[in-house]
Amino acid sequence: MPRPEDALARGVPRDAGAVPGAVPRPAETWLRIVQVHDRITRRVDSALHREHDLSLTGFEALRRLAETPGERVSMGDLAEALGLSRAGVTSTVNRLVADGLVLRERGDGDRRLLLARLTPAGRSRVEQAAGTHDGLVAHLLSMLGDDAPVVTDALARVSAATRSRR
Repeated sequence: MPRPEDALARGVPRDAGAVPGAVPRPAETWLRIVQVHDRITRRVDSALHREHDLSLTGFEALRRLAETPGERVSMGDLAEALGLSRAGVTSTVNRLVADGLVLRERGDGDRRLLLARLTPAGRSRVEQAAGTHDGLVAHLLSMLGDDAPVVTDALARVSAATRSRR
């Protein structure tokens, strides 16, 4: 004897992959990831410039320094943490130094090692800007709703799979 739910499901594929558009193509997923990253980055960067005279990259550099024991880190480690080239991190740190937010120092044991160190003004600026950054990011990501844990987990898996294997 047929079950009542079978009548409702008649003609509906059991596999979502059989429904056109139900399972996004990799190119569409990639496009959405790039679009979301670009749009959030531009929105947050604009807010940080407007409210704190600080770029998003500058904010991220200050935050990394503030979270590092001793509030100092090598330029190479800072570049790695920010996903920047050495030239990119040098340019960012140059701006932060010019604004009095960071100092450059030589390493204690190895004078060839160049370190970036947070100044009190840098600490103050990153503390002020953190509310703007974190609040805006939280608001924008709240659009994920109940899907946030699933999206976060999926992106973490992709990120782990793409991490460089030195």
